[in-house]
Amino acid sequence: MVETIEWTDAGVVMIDQTRLPREQVFVTCRSYVEVAVAIRSMVIRGAPAIGVAAAMGVALGVQEDADFERVCETLASTRPTAVNLFWAIDRMRTLRASLKGVPREELVRRMIEEAKKIRLDDIAICRAMGKHGAALVPDGKTVLTHCNAGALATAGYGTALGVIRAAAEAGKNIDVFADETRPFLQGARLTAWELQQDGIPTTLITDNMAGHFLHSGRIGCVVVGADRIAANGDVANKIGTYSLAVLAKENNVPFYVAAPVSTFDLTLESGDSIPIEQRSAEEVTHVFGVPVAPENIAVENPAFDVTPARYVTAIISERGVARAPYEESLRRLAEAKS
Repeated sequence: MVETIEWTDAGVVMIDQTRLPREQVFVTCRSYVEVAVAIRSMVIRGAPAIGVAAAMGVALGVQEDADFERVCETLASTRPTAVNLFWAIDRMRTLRASLKGVPREELVRRMIEEAKKIRLDDIAICRAMGKHGAALVPDGKTVLTHCNAGALATAGYGTALGVIRAAAEAGKNIDVFADETRPFLQGARLTAWELQQDGIPTTLITDNMAGHFLHSGRIGCVVVGADRIAANGDVANKIGTYSLAVLAKENNVPFYVAAPVSTFDLTLESGDSIPIEQRSAEEVTHVFGVPVAPENIAVENPAFDVTPARYVTAIISERGVARAPYEESLRRLAEAKS
């Protein structure tokens, strides 16, 4: 499994996901500002992974003796939709407050230690999630996934791909259809590459082929990740997820969401309140720097959409599986002892 991100004496080292699959290049961030740039530019991406990156960015900021609130605000401003980003920053902020008055050397050590722990916790959480989700994956069928919710989107193992990995490790005879996920092509560039590395049979399809294959009877279930889940079970995930969920419902295919409890945002009653990141028009008008659209064409490029809870068969977390009514089941999982 590829190392997505780790703390080293030289700085925070992360694989540059914009260069995959053609090149495996690692970037070393030596300041919190460089971590913020890496998150914003999608060198590192995926809700859990950017949470880990943010925690390490905060630790770098403390090591630099930068203004603490400025560090937190800079990292929090990078990407608005993934709640794990804010969860990780708040966890670091809480620790910082508890260490008021300790010697600087001890403060730095404890903050770095906490950032490292968040990374290790994330890997353990993904493995637990995989075990819960593997039981839901039908044997002898194809699993359809969207975007990249694998090791690259986390500190390791993955959320949706963690479920797929765990099902394969349990001996289930499965293969995967990966949506390409326009316009940033995370499915084509990252998911297909990850699963190929693991030796899990994988077929790449364009996003607009999903309905055809869902209707064919070949797909046993859909498994996706999430960037934020509201109290009622509405799910924000990569753009195109909503369409996939509607198609799955129409064709009686179970639609599962795999996400850690840190992705739950129970302060929001519904997905209507989830902020949706708008990204550069160039991601739509250009492919790998080559223009494919008329100049000066108007572009909309929301990075995420919200899938209403009625289309979600179950939400898989490290503490178990939630089903409707989600107001009750999500709160129960959130309040459970980890």
